[in-house]
Amino acid sequence: MLKAIKVRIYPTSEQASLLNRQFGSVRFVYNAGLRIMSHRYRRHGESLNAKHDIKKLLPVAKKSRQYGWLKEADSMALQQACINLDKAFQRFFDPKQKAGYPRFKSKRGRQSSYHCVNVRHGDNWIKVPKLKAIKARIHRPMDGKLKSITLSRTVTGKHYAALLFETEQEAPAPLKAVDTAGVVGLDMGLSHLAIDSNGHKTANPRFLKQAQKNLKRKQQALSRKQKGSARRAKARLLVAKAHERVVNARKDFQHKLSRQIVDDNQAVIVETLKVRNMMKNTRLARHIGDASWHALMAKLAYKTEEKGKHLVKLDPWFASSKTCHACQHKMDSMTLSVRSWACPACHTRHDRDINAALNIKHQGILQLKTEGLSVSAH
Repeated sequence: MLKAIKVRIYPTSEQASLLNRQFGSVRFVYNAGLRIMSHRYRRHGESLNAKHDIKKLLPVAKKSRQYGWLKEADSMALQQACINLDKAFQRFFDPKQKAGYPRFKSKRGRQSSYHCVNVRHGDNWIKVPKLKAIKARIHRPMDGKLKSITLSRTVTGKHYAALLFETEQEAPAPLKAVDTAGVVGLDMGLSHLAIDSNGHKTANPRFLKQAQKNLKRKQQALSRKQKGSARRAKARLLVAKAHERVVNARKDFQHKLSRQIVDDNQAVIVETLKVRNMMKNTRLARHIGDASWHALMAKLAYKTEEKGKHLVKLDPWFASSKTCHACQHKMDSMTLSVRSWACPACHTRHDRDINAALNIKHQGILQLKTEGLSVSAH
């Protein structure tokens, strides 16, 4: 079973300088590979493979006088940059993922490098090639064989290390029988982030909206600074820190919510949302992005797999909101402004979100049964 832990590291000024050069080398290899592949296709109509063709150019570049500084970086990190570029092109050509054409990496964004050879760790340090031991705050014990370490630097200048371990613990087998009481259906919304089939509604914290005044004030101060000045760099750092606080608060809330949902249930049924299409709504795009449904789904996915429980994703075209859960009567249309409605067939009064969660649960139980699981009635 593979498990990962992300820890904060505190490099010295010398180590931070070496890390910056390491990140720059990885970024250069990625951007140079992308530039070569794009130029080759435009000029000659030939497609290169970043995993093979670009990787073969690394030894040649290290021997040259112009790019000899690449020798200072970990060779495995440079090879991983080529592999990441190849994965980016695979996502671009995959019609299911609908990813855009790979873009050049910026030196102002998040930086990272991957290390998988000669990596070690202790109680309060980590070790990667080309660097001395770096002070780290390892806040939880991890057993198993260390497979890799991914170093990263945020926009605000903080350094982190993601340690991947291979443990002797086997992945738990998925449950073959679940109780109906242990199955929960989740409907995602904006006024309430998650509504379950038991009638419980989790309010949307709206972290971005709460920080909007602070962000606006700091962004306006940034826009008044002269480009290239030291004051603009300081103002840009303040804006980045404000955004980082919003992201950290949202992650913390989603981790706690997803852990509670997974621990209390045996199977979680969710509705697949076309977030990319929903973001085209100019009035709701900011609120949809602040809700971050996709990130919550990802946390539910790996936590259910870790516990051997089930996560069922329904078809995005399933009409959960406008179908009566009592008699299955389906309304022809229903606008977002309708928050409660009465079924014309059985005259049952419905709360829109709870009714959708109940329909999601019933549809998920049917899908669990078709997969061969035993679902016992409560």
